[in-house]
Amino acid sequence: MATLTDPTVIPVLGDNKAVANPFIKCLVRLICAQDSYGSWKEKCDTELLADFTVPEETRCAIPVIGDPDPGVLWRLDVFYRAVGVAIEERSGLLVLRTMEINQEGFGRVLFTTRRLVILSKTLRDVHRFGFSTLRKLAKTGAKLVNDAARVIEAYPDVARAL
Repeated sequence: MATLTDPTVIPVLGDNKAVANPFIKCLVRLICAQDSYGSWKEKCDTELLADFTVPEETRCAIPVIGDPDPGVLWRLDVFYRAVGVAIEERSGLLVLRTMEINQEGFGRVLFTTRRLVILSKTLRDVHRFGFSTLRKLAKTGAKLVNDAARVIEAYPDVARAL
């Protein structure tokens, strides 16, 4: 992991442990893959993940009704893409993600493999998307991957059906 380049970015206690989480490593890989000009090359993992954390005070300041901006939609897309990649890595199956969000920030994300729906999640208040800490980000991502893996384990024949 690189050193912190910006002195204003101070990792929260426990972030180093959270960054070692396999889901977080997958998320960082996907973020770095989208850096086509190398502008994030010198950033450490906590700096790359900083936009995914939204302190509770900031979240409360965001109006309940609002339209999601492109940055929030990008973070939401990368987060659920990382969930899909982590499910693929764990199960060895090809996973398809379908995400539909309306202009007001409501929608659904659906993960399928072959004929099995492995994860379905309703999205609300997308304009307020974020986690209070990196630990909660890691925990939420890992929980979604574990839930999908349990469904695949419960219905292996359907997951592998042609």
